[in-house]
Amino acid sequence: MPNRTIRGQIRYTSRKPERLGEERGREYFTITQQPDGTDILQAHCEIDDAPNISRDVMQALRHSDSAPLDCSVRITVGDKFEGTGWFRFHETFAECETYNQRDGRLNQRIELEAPVQWMQCHPIAGDSLLMRLYDLSRGPGKQHFPHMMLSSPDHRGATGPMLFRIGFSLVYVGDTNITVEAGTFRARHFQVTDTAEGLPEEHPPYNVWCTADDDYLLLRAEAEGYMQTRYELTELHYLE
Repeated sequence: MPNRTIRGQIRYTSRKPERLGEERGREYFTITQQPDGTDILQAHCEIDDAPNISRDVMQALRHSDSAPLDCSVRITVGDKFEGTGWFRFHETFAECETYNQRDGRLNQRIELEAPVQWMQCHPIAGDSLLMRLYDLSRGPGKQHFPHMMLSSPDHRGATGPMLFRIGFSLVYVGDTNITVEAGTFRARHFQVTDTAEGLPEEHPPYNVWCTADDDYLLLRAEAEGYMQTRYELTELHYLE
């Protein structure tokens, strides 16, 4: 069987009254679904707000539940190199080799009591793939996931990269129809909650709408609180 490839673009905008609708960044992503059950997410992310951020991510995930296999991250902050790193995940440990401006060369190995359920490297396209963890057979409600990791605890993903442990909950609100610039879709609506468990500062309430199919593609996302940001799918192409 050949690979199945999906490409898209996401626009970042502000929801703050003084900047309502103003573009503040963009993301270009490719998801390649391989015959062996592995998804490869490649994403180039740009945030214009000072200090501006440029991030390149390549992440391998298990298609069935988005469990991480390996990934690499490179970050530029304020037009200057910030850090780069490579991560690998095993059932009993997670490891990385990284270099960043604050800490220099780092070698991390973290022994695990359970496999890592998700590795968040901060591309918005990945925020919808995360929702595969939710057991839809249990219907709408809240489910907690204690075995997660981040490449940066910063809400913009502007530090590191390095391994950071966290746990949080997902709320499945239900299905709805949603129209974005890329078209009209049947969508699943989720929320990310309980982020205070591991982050230095709790992430504001976060709503995510993804395609109501096995692809779990990001359609729209909105962060509340001090962030007041929106992310919307503007282009989508299936290359099969």
